[in-house]
Amino acid sequence: MKRLFVVVFTLLSIAGTGLAQQHSDASVGPQKGALIIVGGGKVGPEIWARFVELAGGPNANIVVIPTAGEDSALATGKSFEKELLQDLGVANVTVLHTRDPKVANTESFVAPLKKATAIWFPGGRQWKIADAYLHTLAEKEIKAVLTRGGVIGGTSAGATIQGSFLLRGDTKGNGILEGDHVQGLDLIHKVAIDQHILRRNRQFDLIGVIKAHPELLGIGIDESTAIVVQKDTFEVIGNSYVAVYDIAHINGKEKSPTGEYNTDGPFYFLGRGQRFDLQQRKVIATSPVRQSGVNTPRLSNN
Repeated sequence: MKRLFVVVFTLLSIAGTGLAQQHSDASVGPQKGALIIVGGGKVGPEIWARFVELAGGPNANIVVIPTAGEDSALATGKSFEKELLQDLGVANVTVLHTRDPKVANTESFVAPLKKATAIWFPGGRQWKIADAYLHTLAEKEIKAVLTRGGVIGGTSAGATIQGSFLLRGDTKGNGILEGDHVQGLDLIHKVAIDQHILRRNRQFDLIGVIKAHPELLGIGIDESTAIVVQKDTFEVIGNSYVAVYDIAHINGKEKSPTGEYNTDGPFYFLGRGQRFDLQQRKVIATSPVRQSGVNTPRLSNN
């Protein structure tokens, strides 16, 4: 009888572990820590303040990874982000960069990441980040920052790299949506992220990508705007709009929800203060915070 109890208990434990794993696999955002994903342009004080707060304030230990940038800019050794963060009162800011995945796979290179409470990815070309860090110790330690409850932020290329699907990752140019690099860091799962969407009239670009990959959720972020992702929820902060692309809306099976602004079509916009459930792919019912000086989204596809 005792032996039977042990067998049953073991089987139940295995089943429970399987269910827990299934629940974990179903998550979209990081279950610990936070992401701040910025659509490029000027990163305003509200966004920087949230990043520094989540990083730990003045006691934060922040690593800036400028690998997406041009070699000519990196050669100067100067970092706008490092200087800005120091001006905001963060004393411990390290700049970490390599183009060589063999270097990124060494313990000496990743040592600063092991102490980091936050990482910031500036803009440039997202495939450069993928080439340098995917499948290395650096990727492992980047993700470990979240496991410790830290924050990973980035703008433009540093936004797109956080998704699972790497949009505009072709080495020949960012006009190619699905190119020779399609794997991101997968910090947010089953998601493709675009940036500068209204400023550069890109708001229609993700429709075709989601049609080709219906399992993905598309998130397009305009300049000076960010989403703050914690667990399976994101909140919009900043000055403009975030567009959401879901195959159910693209195929016309669901109407767009009422938001600060919506197209009642294949995608819809969320404004500052609105929140979104990434698992259910539903807007969380809250009143958006309207901000003076925010322009209505342009919907020209010319």
